[in-house]
Amino acid sequence: MPLSLWLSLAAICAAGAMSPGPSLALVLRHTLGGGRLPGVTAGLFHALGVGFYALLTVLGLGALTARFPLAFEAITVAGAGYLAWLGVKALGAGKADALTPGAVVTTRRQAAREGVLVALANPKLILFFVALLSQFVSPGMSAAARAIIVVTAMLIDAGWYVLVAVALSQSRVLDWLRARAHWINRVTGVMLIGLALRVAWGLVA
Repeated sequence: MPLSLWLSLAAICAAGAMSPGPSLALVLRHTLGGGRLPGVTAGLFHALGVGFYALLTVLGLGALTARFPLAFEAITVAGAGYLAWLGVKALGAGKADALTPGAVVTTRRQAAREGVLVALANPKLILFFVALLSQFVSPGMSAAARAIIVVTAMLIDAGWYVLVAVALSQSRVLDWLRARAHWINRVTGVMLIGLALRVAWGLVA
C-alpha cells in the first residue's frame, strides 16, 4: 500500500475514533468507575470490535449488506436496543459509589465485555466502514494490504482510547470527574439513548 494512501486511511480512522459518541462515553464511565485499568481495558476491547468490522470490510461488507438487507437491519435493531439498555444503566447509576474513596464500581471484565459490545452494537461504525473504509479496498488487493487496513484501524482506535483513559485517570482529573460523576452518568445515558432512538427512527422513516 502506498504511503500516501495509508496516510489517508490513518487520517480517516483517527477522525472516526476521535469523534464524540457512545464509545468515548463508555471509556469515560469505566475510567470513572474503576480507574485506569478498566478504562484502558474498555479501550482495547473496543478496538477488537473495530478490528472485526474492518476485517468484514476488507472481505466485502458492503456487498454483504446489499445482499442481505434484512440481516443488516436486524443487527442495527439489536445494536440500538443494547445502546438504549446501556443508557438506562448509566442514568440509574448512583452518585455515592463513584464518590466513595477506593470504591470500584466497575471491573475489567465488565469493561472488556461492554467495550467490544458497544463497538459491535454501534450502527455508526457499520456505516463508517461501509461508506469510508471500503473505498480503500479493491478487488485485486493483496492479503498484506488488507491486513494493513485492519491493523491500522485497530491500532488507531486502541491508541486513542487508551490515551483517553490514561489522561482521565490522572489523580487530579479523576477527582474532578468523580465529583461530577452523577452529571457525567446522566449525559452518557442521554447520549446513548438518543443514539438508539435516532437509529430506530432511521429504520422506520
